[in-house]
Amino acid sequence: MYTNFGTVFIFIIIGIILVAFPLLLQRILAPSRKTPDKLATYECGEDAVGGAWIQFNVRFYVVALIFIIFDVEVIFLFPWAVVYKELGLFAFVEMMIFLAILSVGLIYVWRKGDLDWVKFSVPYGHGRYKKLKIVPKQVPTVVAETDDRGSVS
Repeated sequence: MYTNFGTVFIFIIIGIILVAFPLLLQRILAPSRKTPDKLATYECGEDAVGGAWIQFNVRFYVVALIFIIFDVEVIFLFPWAVVYKELGLFAFVEMMIFLAILSVGLIYVWRKGDLDWVKFSVPYGHGRYKKLKIVPKQVPTVVAETDDRGSVS
């Protein structure tokens, strides 16, 4: 009964060795010359500006999550297309129900306004933002002083 656990135990030990050995070998053999250039933050070839703790707009996350949800759901269309002829009308009806549910979700997100990248394109909001009161910024105007001849000083 316990002989099967010996095989699993040996498999786990080999797995740990296969992970730990290259890491240990790299630690021993790799050169370690720390310079200010190597320790600096790298951001796609640009110098890092400002702190890392800035607040992002939640719109980035909402759009990314909606994309991932619909992208993952579309993956289910490929296996269905492969076995469509074998399953017949039943598979067709099931997929139409699935696509109808996805369409309802897309229409809901679209009507809610979560697919709009710029929420405030006009002085009043769209969708659920139309109740917000937005006061436009006052732009200061500069008045140039003129002398008696009308030239600007």
